[in-house]
Amino acid sequence: MAHYAFLDENNIVTEVIVGKDEDQDGGNWELRYGDIRGQTCKRTSYNTTGSVHRLGGTAFRGNYAGKGYTYDASKNAFIPPQPFDSWTLNDSTHLWEPPVAMPDGDKIYEWNESNSEWNEY
Repeated sequence: MAHYAFLDENNIVTEVIVGKDEDQDGGNWELRYGDIRGQTCKRTSYNTTGSVHRLGGTAFRGNYAGKGYTYDASKNAFIPPQPFDSWTLNDSTHLWEPPVAMPDGDKIYEWNESNSEWNEY
């Protein structure tokens, strides 16, 4: 089974569905699903995160799409919402990165945007 993301006029994902495999029944399912909904439709890979396929296959469109993600046509990638203003997009992984790396260890941390630092939770 393949997964498909529907995009609004700003290329924001409004919904992700399970659909037919792209080669099933001889159709271009991105176009067919898009025509049914009247929205742009793009296939997304459930197994792709950070531009890496978790099963060792070929990564597809950067990240598995989720509601609120943006499809960037110039990168051919789904990009999650920016979690904080100070975080920057990694053009290789298509994920947002903090300006300071999270500390290593067994503790749980949360990002403090006002101080631009990780605080122990």
